[in-house]
Amino acid sequence: MEAATTNPTPRDRLRPLRYVWRIPLLLLHVLFGILVCAFILSWAGGVMKNGREPLAHRTIRMWSTLLLRVFGFRSRRFGKALPDPVLFVANHTSWLDIELLHSQRAACFVAKAEIARWPLVGWMAARGGTIFHRRGNNHSLASVMAAMVERLREGRSVAVFPEGGTGHDGVLRVFHARIFQAALDADVPVQPVALRFARNGRRVIDAGFRQGESFMGNFLRLLGEAPLDVEVHFLEPVPVSPDGRRRMAEASRERIAQALDTDSPA
Repeated sequence: MEAATTNPTPRDRLRPLRYVWRIPLLLLHVLFGILVCAFILSWAGGVMKNGREPLAHRTIRMWSTLLLRVFGFRSRRFGKALPDPVLFVANHTSWLDIELLHSQRAACFVAKAEIARWPLVGWMAARGGTIFHRRGNNHSLASVMAAMVERLREGRSVAVFPEGGTGHDGVLRVFHARIFQAALDADVPVQPVALRFARNGRRVIDAGFRQGESFMGNFLRLLGEAPLDVEVHFLEPVPVSPDGRRRMAEASRERIAQALDTDSPA
């Protein structure tokens, strides 16, 4: 297992300067996002047909890629995503994880219900096809599962974070198995996706949340961060097992863990 990089820049004199030009760019990009959500087709029209990516998907990928660039991150893809519909399952350590995956493949995400109430962000997430879930609420989970199955059967891909929340300091938590039932009910494949921050091919674990770090604290820290690669690893699908959701969850976690702890080509 690699020795992950935790503090790549002990003293970064360029950090204040990065805020000077990144903050205006971020404001312009948010304005662009508002226009996109207001005038581009919503997720309801974004179904891939005959292998052709619809305008809504291309726009989501472009916006996400540009957002990462504003933060100084270069998105890189490894492996090949399965064609729609598919259930993507990914690790979760940063609020940017949705944009990481979206930079390479548009998908409908399941996210915590609190996001729906965030000013502007909630509206943009809803326009992007997000399914909102109230954590700890079994009725909400049942509704979320039904919505996932419906969208998968309509030919749309769905992406979830089986850990049930963000980890910190690069820790990969246990995957909840129940969420995999949606793939079984909709009869679609499950593809694990490893989301990884890296510099020179080596993982940087503290680009995500640190223990006890707030959203705003992480947001401001990353906005001034030195350039990083953000990697999206599309891994081998896991065998679908009607009587073994737990095995599917464990296999997905094992493949993601291996990808996270393996140096990628620089």
